[in-house]
Parts: sequence; structure tokens; C-alpha cells
Amino acid sequence: MLWVKALHIVFMVTWFAGLFYLPRLFVYHAMSQDRPSIDRFKVMERKLFWGIMTPGAILTLVFGTWLWLGWNFSGGWLHAKLALVALLIGYHLWCGKLLLDFKNERNTKSHVWFRWFNELPVLILFGVVILVVLKPF
Repeated sequence: MLWVKALHIVFMVTWFAGLFYLPRLFVYHAMSQDRPSIDRFKVMERKLFWGIMTPGAILTLVFGTWLWLGWNFSGGWLHAKLALVALLIGYHLWCGKLLLDFKNERNTKSHVWFRWFNELPVLILFGVVILVVLKPF
């Protein structure tokens, strides 16, 4: 079961790496004016979302569910963690919608908006780690 836990952590780190970097690419994309840069960001964003973030998310959820079923975790901390994971899944899907907006050149948000948007997964990460390590309730 320790292998499952290790894989859960590895894929969670992979997922978060993408969640931290994709909105940063959106910042730069929103600031871009020239066609080569815009086209380059579209490719980078697509590869990050589909090649790293989404597989990382799926495997994080698979190994997390395996842990939950294998060790039968329970308690209020777990419910709070699962609520944060649900928020994170929503954030991931929102990133996918923003990716499509950029792909279809429908983005209406500024680079400043994306800078703030980029901070949300940081807050969720803090909450999840504190809940898992401290199990405060």
C-alpha cells in the first residue's frame, strides 16, 4: 500500500505542476500580440493540459481512491479534503474551458485576471496538505 501512496503523491505533484504552470502560460498568452507567439502558446497549453495535467489528475484520483478503499480512511478531515479535491477538479475543468477559449481566440480576460486566477490552486494545496498531515478533526 505504500507504493500506492507514493504513486498518489507523485501524480498529485505532476497535476499541481500543470495547475501552477498552465495559468502562467495563459498570462503570457493574454499579453501576446504576434501570431508566432500566440500559435506557440496554443501548442504549449494543449500539450500541458492533455499530456501532463489531465493524466496526472486521473492517476491522482485513481491512486487516491485506492488508498481510501485500502486503508478505509474516515473523519471530518477527509470530508474537507474531498471537498477541496472537488474544487480542484472544478478548477481543472475551468482551465480546460479557458484553453478552448484561447484555442478559438475567444479569450476576453486580461493577463491581470489570469495572475489572480493562478493563485487558487496554491490555496487549495495548502488546505489539502494541512488536512492530510494534521488531521485536525
